[in-house]
Amino acid sequence: MKKKALQFLAGCLLFFGTSCYYDTAIEEEIDIPPPDQGISFEESILPILNSYTCTQCHNGDRAPDLRPENAYDALVPDFVVAGDADESVFFQRLPGKDHPSVGFSMTNSEIDLIEEGINRGAEE
Repeated sequence: MKKKALQFLAGCLLFFGTSCYYDTAIEEEIDIPPPDQGISFEESILPILNSYTCTQCHNGDRAPDLRPENAYDALVPDFVVAGDADESVFFQRLPGKDHPSVGFSMTNSEIDLIEEGINRGAEE
């Protein structure tokens, strides 16, 4: 009986020990360009949106339309206030912030890059 209890305890420790490892996401750091350089929506922000499944819902049926050919014009100025991420509905609702659960969260560095891109003027 004692041997079975020890085996059970070892199994639980192994299970919980490995599950904690997988709960910690390894986040790839994204470098934000220096302040004297712009952050292009097409080159920096759009690839982030395309790496997730944003267009499954935001495909023209639900605003904003985040399909690559429409995303910038759909966001600015209706959902993005150029120069002010805190006032931008798009930024406020990014997955990983206060957005309702959509099955994924953007990484902190992706959110930081999007915020900085908006604050620097939301360049196309």
